[in-house]
Formats: sequence, structure tokens, C-alpha cells
Amino acid sequence: MCASMSPLFYYNRRMSNPASTSSPLLVGLAPVIAADTRILILGSFPGAQSLAAQQYYAHPRNAFWKLVGALVGEDLYGLPYDQRLPRLLAHRFGLWDVLAACEREGSLDSAIRKPAANDFDRLRHLCPQLETVGFNGQASGKFAPQFEQAGYRTVVLPSSSPAYMAMTFEQKLAVWRQLVDTNPNALPPQPALF
Repeated sequence: MCASMSPLFYYNRRMSNPASTSSPLLVGLAPVIAADTRILILGSFPGAQSLAAQQYYAHPRNAFWKLVGALVGEDLYGLPYDQRLPRLLAHRFGLWDVLAACEREGSLDSAIRKPAANDFDRLRHLCPQLETVGFNGQASGKFAPQFEQAGYRTVVLPSSSPAYMAMTFEQKLAVWRQLVDTNPNALPPQPALF
């Protein structure tokens, strides 16, 4: 179902429909994945600014691109968005959300109504090398048990959202490093994310 944009990655634009201001139903963004994706980061649902821009983590204060950039050793935040996606995929990271659609006023996860989950059954076929699934915040983290049962390593991460201020960037990054650290004995205890 993914349309090939280059030999490097798949990006299915056909799955993404910008939300209309006249419709209460909001539709999320297409997955950014490749056949060699090893780490998939799942958010809950794009914020209002991301939906308007049709870009993952478009809010300038969202730390997502800085966190992942620190993990891969590349300034993803400093790149134009259309260059971030191929660089993300070059590092074998993928990006999607747990929800395909919902109703919501504003951008907070607590305001989500009538959620509809994305269809993850096809992940094993589209991303046969996928090993680790990270969940960007507690709302998406509720899906972690389903992915564990499917055989994936899961990590529930502190949210990169500017609304989550209980941890500093450095504290968040320490937990986000679990995505790339495959030695479970080296993982620090995960702090409470509430």
C-alpha cells in the first residue's frame, strides 16, 4: 500500500487526508516507514499545528526532532522538514501514530474523543526488520502491551510535547536512549511519566 518515493524509503501520502475545518473528524498523517526500519516511534495523534502543516511534530517547541537527532548524532531539527524524513529513515527509524482518526478540540491528548486506531497488522510485512517500538508519551504507551504480545521490544517514552514539562530535555533524552540501547541490563530504571 505504500508508494515508493525513492529506493530509500516509503512514504504513503495517499493515507493522509488534511482535516477540514468543517468536519469534526480529524485524520492523522501517513506512516513514514521503510522495509529496513528497525525502530518505530509512535505518537498518539498529531497536534493541531502538525495537522495544519501536514508534518510530524511541527510545533517549534516540541522536542521530538532534537531528541531523535541526539540519538542518531545528526541535527534533524536544523533541517527542512522534507529533508528530515529521508535522514530519519536512513538511520532506520520510522514514524507514525497509534490513532488514525479522532475528534479533538485543540492539541491535548486528554481532549481526544472517538479514537480510531491505525491498522498495525501490516507492519510485519512492510517493516520485516522492525525490532523496537517506542511510544511518545503515556497516551500512545497504552498500546505497548499489544506490541509486546506481537513480539516487539517496547519502550514507553516521556512525551516530547512542550505541554509535558515534568522532565528536562536531558532527563527525557536519558530515557529516549533506551530506543537505541539494546542491552536491557544497561537501561536505567524508567522514571514515572505522569
